[in-house]
Amino acid sequence: MNHRDTETQRDPLTEKVIGCAIEVHRVLGPGLLESAYEECLTFELKLCGMDVARQTQLPVRYKTLDLDCGYRIDLLINESLIVELKTVENFLPIHEAQLLTYLRLSGITTGLLINFNVPVLKNGLRRMKL
Repeated sequence: MNHRDTETQRDPLTEKVIGCAIEVHRVLGPGLLESAYEECLTFELKLCGMDVARQTQLPVRYKTLDLDCGYRIDLLINESLIVELKTVENFLPIHEAQLLTYLRLSGITTGLLINFNVPVLKNGLRRMKL
């Protein structure tokens, strides 16, 4: 099953988040630490009126037991979109697997992987849906 969105499946929230990410990348460029992009993107998203939760703990639920396995969502936007930030050469399969795991564990159906370590941000974007 292919979990990537096609061009026709974009939604207004992901478009708005991508626009904010492009603005952060335009101002800062590539080469900084992930934490710097996270801070600046959070600022930009809040300027646009979005509800942003950073480093949200994500427990693994097993039957009636919640296990703290150290999973943390980089950004949770409007309680309906997971954003995972990276500063890597290229996305690896593990990055997509991480986001898909977070989507499955949280019950949220849409996520974005954003790699700020690229010359043009559109080349560092992956939309994913369950």
